[in-house]
Amino acid sequence: MFLAKRFNRPEYLLLAMAFIMPLVFSVWMALLNNFVVEKAHFTGKEIGILQSIREIPGFLAFTAIYLLLFLKEQTFAIIALGVTAFGVAITGYFPNAMGLYITTIIMSIGFHYFETISQSLTLQWIDKQHTAHFMGKMLSAKAAASLLAFGSIWLLMEWFSWSYQATYTLFGGIALLLTIFIAMAFKQFPVHAEQQKRLILRKRYWLFYALTFFSGARRQIFVVFAGFLMVEKFGYSVADISALFLINYVFNWFFAAKIGKMIGRIGERRILIIEYTGLALLFIAYGLAENATFAAALYVIDHMFFALAIAIKTYFQKIAAPEDIAATAGVSFSINHIAAVVIPASLGLLWLVNPSWVFYVGAGFACCSLALSTLIPNLPAQGKELRWQEKAAIS
Repeated sequence: MFLAKRFNRPEYLLLAMAFIMPLVFSVWMALLNNFVVEKAHFTGKEIGILQSIREIPGFLAFTAIYLLLFLKEQTFAIIALGVTAFGVAITGYFPNAMGLYITTIIMSIGFHYFETISQSLTLQWIDKQHTAHFMGKMLSAKAAASLLAFGSIWLLMEWFSWSYQATYTLFGGIALLLTIFIAMAFKQFPVHAEQQKRLILRKRYWLFYALTFFSGARRQIFVVFAGFLMVEKFGYSVADISALFLINYVFNWFFAAKIGKMIGRIGERRILIIEYTGLALLFIAYGLAENATFAAALYVIDHMFFALAIAIKTYFQKIAAPEDIAATAGVSFSINHIAAVVIPASLGLLWLVNPSWVFYVGAGFACCSLALSTLIPNLPAQGKELRWQEKAAIS
C-alpha cells in the first residue's frame, strides 16, 4: 500500500506480476531439458511423462472458480505466484525422476492457477478497446523478465560455473521476495462485474473453446518437443538454448506491444488465419530439419507466432458476458490442457519411433485451428460470435 498513488493501479499490478512469473518460470524452462538429460538421464519417455504431469494442474484450472468462494482474485493470483516461485526454488535438490515429478507438480499448480486468474483480471480490468495492446505490453514485460533470466543463466553457468541447484534456488528465492513485496505494496482493486462462482459452459462460446483446445495442442509441440529436439538431436548446450530464448524474447520485448496494436487494427480473424497457415508450414519444416542452424531458425520463428495468440483472448472478451469471464477463464485453461495432458506422453512414445512424425501431427493441429479461425466474424460481439451471424445481421 506504499506505492505512489499514480502507480497503485490495476494495470501496474498486472504488469508487475507479468514480470515476476517469467523471471522464475523461464529459468525452469531454460534449464529443464539439459537438467533432466545430464542429471536425471531422461529419454523421450520420461520427458513426455514429466510434461504430461506438468499439465495436470492446467487441466484442473476450472477448480479456481471454487477457490474464489474463499479468496479474492487478486489475492489468489499473488498466492499462486508465490507457490510457483517455491516450486522452482526446490527443483535443483531433486535430480531424479520421482523428485522432478513432485517439484514439477508444485510449480505447475502455482503457474496454472496464476495464469488463469491473471487472464481473468486482465479481461475484467482493461477496457476492450485497449486489451490487445495492453496484452502486448504484458508480453513485452514478460520478455524483459525472460531476457534478464536467460542472460543471468548464461553468465552464472558459463562464466561462474554455477550448479543447476544454485541457479534454481536463486531465481526462485528472488521471485518469492518480489511476490511478497507486491502483496504488501498494492491495494485491493475492485472488479467491474460480480463474477459467476460456479462452473459454466455456454453453447455460444463453442468456437472459443475449440480454438483454445487446439492452441493447447500446438503449444505442447513447441514447449515439449521443439526444445527437446534441439538438445537430443542437435546437441545444444544450456548456453545454446539460452541464446535461442534470448533471441525469442528480444523480439517480444520490441514488437509484442506493436503486434497487440495490430490485432486491434486488423481483427482477430485475419491474425489467426495468418498464424495457423504459418504454423502448418513450420511444423512440416521441423519434421524435415537435418541442420542445427535451420532447426534453430524454425525455433525462433515458431516462438514469434505466440504473440498472435492474443487474438483468441480478445475474441472471447468481445463475445463474453462480463460476469462470465472468471468462470470461463478457468474452463478455457482446462480445455487448453485436455490436449496438454495427453499429448506429451503419447507423442513421447511416438518420438521413440520417429521424431519427425510428432511435428507432422503438429501440422495437423495447425490445420484444424486454421479451419476454425475462418469462422470468426470481422467484428465479434455478443450475439455475433460466428461469421454467419455477422452476415445475417448485415443482410
